[in-house]
Amino acid sequence: MINMSDKTVEIRWHGRGGQGAKTACLLLAEAAFFSGKYVQGFPEYGPERMGAPITAYNRISDHELTVHSNIYTPDHVVVVDETLLHTVDVLKGLKEGGILIINSKKSAAEIREMLGGYDGKLCVVDAERISTETLGRNFPNTPMLAAVVKASGVLDITRFTNDMRKSFGHKFRTKPEVIEGNMKALQQTLDEVTVE
Repeated sequence: MINMSDKTVEIRWHGRGGQGAKTACLLLAEAAFFSGKYVQGFPEYGPERMGAPITAYNRISDHELTVHSNIYTPDHVVVVDETLLHTVDVLKGLKEGGILIINSKKSAAEIREMLGGYDGKLCVVDAERISTETLGRNFPNTPMLAAVVKASGVLDITRFTNDMRKSFGHKFRTKPEVIEGNMKALQQTLDEVTVE
């Protein structure tokens, strides 16, 4: 894991409409805010519809953020849907030493081959399996959120899990099973995630 708390960390999310990439981006911003960070979390809007590619962004810093634009050279890139590897240049602008965090059942070697021999840092998460095991359905955003926090080191893990319990408790106060399922998805991902 990388400790980047002394600088601004920029993250670009790629997903498809309806998969929760935007929601995960906004949850990360919320968690960072609760941790006392300066944050931005915003989607890039176009003619999005269910299944169409979408992009979202996070900036997280210990200092006031004065830049208000899309992110062109991210520290980390998150790919919620691996089919985007065939249509979107997800590596565009990724800083040297940055991490590609991808939702896939494939091995890291297979992902590297799909990306033409990408030799940078890679974190592969089977978010579908984790969310199906913990939530009973394929909701990749919660595992991907946990993967970003673990792989990047941008937030303290204990604080993050405590803050997310409060956030889920507020959002799903009438559905305790959803709160517990999301917390299990977070914890399972935090336990499994590694960066290669």
